[in-house]
Amino acid sequence: MSEMKKGLIVKACCLAALAVVLMGLLAGIACDSSTDSGKLKVVATILPLADFVKNVGGGMVEVTTLMSAGDSPHTWEPSPGQVKTIADARLMVINGAGLEFWMGKVIEAAASPDLVVVDTSVFPDMEGLLLTADEDGLGNDSEHGVNPHIWLDPLLAQQQVEAIAQALIMVDPGNKDRYLENATAFVAELESLDEEIRDATESFSIREFIAFHPAWTYFARRYGLVEAAVIEETPGRDSSAHKKEVIDLARALGIRAIFAEPQFNPQAAQSIADEVGAEVLFLDPMGSPDLPDRDSYIDLMRYNVEQMRLAMA
Repeated sequence: MSEMKKGLIVKACCLAALAVVLMGLLAGIACDSSTDSGKLKVVATILPLADFVKNVGGGMVEVTTLMSAGDSPHTWEPSPGQVKTIADARLMVINGAGLEFWMGKVIEAAASPDLVVVDTSVFPDMEGLLLTADEDGLGNDSEHGVNPHIWLDPLLAQQQVEAIAQALIMVDPGNKDRYLENATAFVAELESLDEEIRDATESFSIREFIAFHPAWTYFARRYGLVEAAVIEETPGRDSSAHKKEVIDLARALGIRAIFAEPQFNPQAAQSIADEVGAEVLFLDPMGSPDLPDRDSYIDLMRYNVEQMRLAMA
């Protein structure tokens, strides 16, 4: 048995207390949480998490992604129809760390006694790795005081994959071995991705960058880059004084590109880029099933590294 598989089995012992919240005490009528084909119904809040579930669950799961391309998780909330989708599921996978600020009221509205929710930020190996506003130096966009963008660090993403594997085993123990094998294989792919990104970023001649909001702090920390400034520390909130500070810093650092995000209006990024003679490029933390170069987690990360290479190599 591989060391990775052994680790997954050992960590599974503390699953209930550390990573999964069982919503079995909620009032409601039990629902059918499997499809006609017998697949386990799973909902995930964002595409990267849905991709993790697909890689671990394989043909044993049917995954629904709640947020669509262009949605910002910082302002998005589920529709009544999506609340029903959640209620019909057996497992719900969330990022945690305050990203899904609406979770409490949605779980109450879903009122499903069968629903299990796995918070992928609550995991033994995450302890001490989540960044607060004071630690990232930029502020953050979570009302819980923690930067939630952990999936953009491929090594932290491995921990999320392990949490998902353990949750699947909890609700479907008969397929334990298959979940463990799939998780082990996918974690190996993430390890290769980490090496690939490390090789690419080591060649960057410019180490600092300016992003739209603090989505890339974990990525920067992992690969020795500096998220020198953000246009909006909290999406939707900016000021002329902060804009001037960002412009001055961009000039001082010789920034060649300002990074916007497809989930937000690029006008503020374009305005700063025009002031300093830079171009606007797009980093995408979310991905989209409709974009072939961003329809899986690994392809999404490769896309983002290429955007950085264009600005920083």
